[in-house]
Amino acid sequence: MLDWSPIILTLELAVITTVILFIVSIPLALWLSMTTSKIKSILEAIVSLPLVLPPTVLGFYLLLAFSPESHVGSFLENTFGLQLAFSFTGLVVGSVIYSLPFMVHPLQSGFSSLPSSLTEASYVLGKSKIQTLFRIVLPNMKQSLLTGFVLTFAHTIGEFGVVLMIGGNIPNQTKLVSIAVYDEVESLNYDTAHIYSGILLVVTFIILIFVFIRKNNTFNWFK
Repeated sequence: MLDWSPIILTLELAVITTVILFIVSIPLALWLSMTTSKIKSILEAIVSLPLVLPPTVLGFYLLLAFSPESHVGSFLENTFGLQLAFSFTGLVVGSVIYSLPFMVHPLQSGFSSLPSSLTEASYVLGKSKIQTLFRIVLPNMKQSLLTGFVLTFAHTIGEFGVVLMIGGNIPNQTKLVSIAVYDEVESLNYDTAHIYSGILLVVTFIILIFVFIRKNNTFNWFK
């Protein structure tokens, strides 16, 4: 019988990661799209690092940082009672860091593509910066928002190296679908591995199809 807990856990992680990154990435992407600061290039490099860094390398350093023996891990555990290594909370933190560019880059592109006259007109009409952001700017970059949401969600679903290093393979706690596939293949249970892999394939394919349909306005009801 198929164990559905890795699937449920993976979807839960993807939803939480996407929501957190949306909240964090709006101010970050907005600042990157507007600033001329000398540290912009450095910050962009840091944000983009997960795109080129091997997942196991990032996962290894996060595991060291989350370890109770490290200063960060010890501080979090003693102060807040948080144990990030081999826990679902640690998976969330690691996923947020690993998927950061998949939310920031589309939003940054969306902010940069909007004409400055749009926000200037809003300010002239007496709208505050917060009102302008949520009532004018964000509604006019729906495609960028959708792309950021979908790419972040899909990327989190497919994570393996980072989550394996940080969370290990604890059933009902840190065992995600990607790890379940690895386990089944190692155990030569190819039929179960096919089912898990097929579910991931179908879900991610449907998500990407939705993005491209929306982008190309293939059907009128997506407009």
